[in-house]
Amino acid sequence: MNRYARTIALVVAAATLGATPALAADDATTVSDTQDLTAVIALQGLPCGQVVSATQQGENDFLATCQDGTRYRVSVNAEGRVVVEKQ
Repeated sequence: MNRYARTIALVVAAATLGATPALAADDATTVSDTQDLTAVIALQGLPCGQVVSATQQGENDFLATCQDGTRYRVSVNAEGRVVVEKQ
């Protein structure tokens, strides 16, 4: 392998390895968000069990899907209070 090809291979390998920790950090945030949303829904006394997925609709506005298929919109209103609405 010539010097140029070896340099290109090294750059590609470094870029690939550098991207892996960033992907892991995104997964950790998603797990944290679903755990937080599960707690918020439970504190409101609504049936859910566990949030299995969440989609961010805007700042402080999420659409959470529970393990039983129930969906809730969790947001913060103008007064700063958390609002949970069944969708």
